[in-house]
Amino acid sequence: MGEWITIALSKGRLLNESIHLLNQIGITHRELLANGRRLIFEIPSEKIRLLLVRAGDVPTYVEYGVADMGISGKNVLLENDPEVFEPLDLKFGFCRIMLAEPAGAEFRSRRNPSKLKIATKYPKITEKYFSRKGIPVEMIKLGGSVELAPMLGLADQIVDLVSTGATLKAHHLKIVDEIAASSARLIVNRASLKLKHHRVFDLIGRIRSVIA
Repeated sequence: MGEWITIALSKGRLLNESIHLLNQIGITHRELLANGRRLIFEIPSEKIRLLLVRAGDVPTYVEYGVADMGISGKNVLLENDPEVFEPLDLKFGFCRIMLAEPAGAEFRSRRNPSKLKIATKYPKITEKYFSRKGIPVEMIKLGGSVELAPMLGLADQIVDLVSTGATLKAHHLKIVDEIAASSARLIVNRASLKLKHHRVFDLIGRIRSVIA
């Protein structure tokens, strides 16, 4: 079968469906969802090694060749802009990167656009969005609970990942604009694409046949 292939999987919202996808092409490990501390899983029959890492770290592991392949949200790829090959949209983990603000705040934000404060976990995506519009903003980077920022007076608007919109509604926020759509993507290290060509393209083909 050739060399081993290492695949990085992101912990969190994409993990269950990523594991289900791999199961469909015969890549299984009974301890993957055991909720333990284990982070590396080997499947000798397939010569596959699976890594469980933070969602934001998947592109880094793949870009630097620690992993040959990975499954990452498009939102993470847009924010990190890694040097990787992105052959497949895996058609799950759908969400949107949205600009939102408190209901009734639109007149204030339009009156003082030069003083807009934007709270976000995605500063690069946000900066590109406002740069295209020619609007100067003050960026406030947060690691979580971005929706609290307008309520507490920290920011005028937020840029965040939205799935159902329920969290926005619960915090009395309304959508101003959709910045980008996101779903799970298969990514591949560029060196592995050449050095492990047959194995990599075999796996891409097997995955493509499942999601087709």
